Amino acid sequence: MTDVMHGVRILEVAEHTFVPAASALLAEWGAEVVKIEHVERGDAMRGLASSGTVSLGKGAHVLLEHSNRGKQSLGLDLTAAAGLDVLYRLAGVSDVFLTNKLPGVREKLRIGLDEIRAHNPDIIYVSGSGQGENGPDRDKGSYDSLAYWARSSVAAALSPPENDTVIGPPGPAFGDSIGAMTIAGGIMGALFHRERTGEATTVDVSLLGVGMWSMGATIALSLQHQTPWRGRPKDAPPGNPLSSTYRTRDGRFIFLTCLQAAKYWPEACAVVGRPELAGDERFADAASITRNAAVGTQLLAEAFAERTLEEWREALAGFSGQWAVVQDTLEAATDHQAVANGYVQEYESAAGEPFSLVSPPVQYGGRPAQPRRAPDFNEHGDEILQRVLGLDYDQVIELKIKGAIP
Repeated sequence: MTDVMHGVRILEVAEHTFVPAASALLAEWGAEVVKIEHVERGDAMRGLASSGTVSLGKGAHVLLEHSNRGKQSLGLDLTAAAGLDVLYRLAGVSDVFLTNKLPGVREKLRIGLDEIRAHNPDIIYVSGSGQGENGPDRDKGSYDSLAYWARSSVAAALSPPENDTVIGPPGPAFGDSIGAMTIAGGIMGALFHRERTGEATTVDVSLLGVGMWSMGATIALSLQHQTPWRGRPKDAPPGNPLSSTYRTRDGRFIFLTCLQAAKYWPEACAVVGRPELAGDERFADAASITRNAAVGTQLLAEAFAERTLEEWREALAGFSGQWAVVQDTLEAATDHQAVANGYVQEYESAAGEPFSLVSPPVQYGGRPAQPRRAPDFNEHGDEILQRVLGLDYDQVIELKIKGAIP
């Protein structure tokens, strides 16, 4: 794998997943990421397991690893003058400053754009937030379940109208991880711009903005027709029998998405063992298939219910139309395409505990990123101060005595 971010230093003052996962991606692509953590407790993510917020079981803290792989950790008290001085000095030798602190908190800590740029006019200043840098809610915190999922319209679009509840996110850090990819791309674009023009710009990404972009095509249709997009009712009539989900005899599901129904209908009929339907006048062309979609869907449902998933895998192997098995997380991780492309990599924590993570979805040089583990709290503290800032042993000890570092 080509370390395309080699030589780039990122200074991070952030917690949880949304923003830290962005620099984790860049770290696996070769960037040097200096993660500043709270001088006593570290990143709040480190306390999730002990606080009972999530059940992690035994072994590595995989949620922490997901968003902090490849980084160096330095505990620092940003409320102390000595600690803030260290941060400013690190900013002076960094390419990117990355934070998810709210505007009011940044102002209080004196880590806003002007303060950081005063120590490095060429630094790229990056902020990730719940609702954006502007507006009345700029200083309100949020989570991906709120800003990305609920507020952006994703939840409403997925929840069938007959439900008396709203569908929640499919898993932890869903919007966070998508948002992190967006931030990583924004940083790379800003670095490219600085390289070409010499101008250091800012980067602003919010969970709300990313959620709305994810729904961008849908929101465009809604605005055009002035109709809110709702989840598809359970009893909604089908429009295309070859664009639907079918249950197999053993209770699994196969998803068909053959948008050119007339093109694939004869072949599909042969594959499902109903060749006579290819010549049925009810399905003679695209208009007929659409008109009789409910009947066609019912006939296909009966056919799919006759065989198991494994039997359908074999039967559909040569089908030229588009289909997929509805898989769970464990099946996706061992999917032969995921394995062939290295989409899941094996890692080892600082304590030597093995675990697996999904690799960054962008590959350079035809290979997945080199797995890099997350750091222990303040694991690289002394090293960063000595190697990056050139402090000697006595100066490091003095910072410890002042309580600026652990």
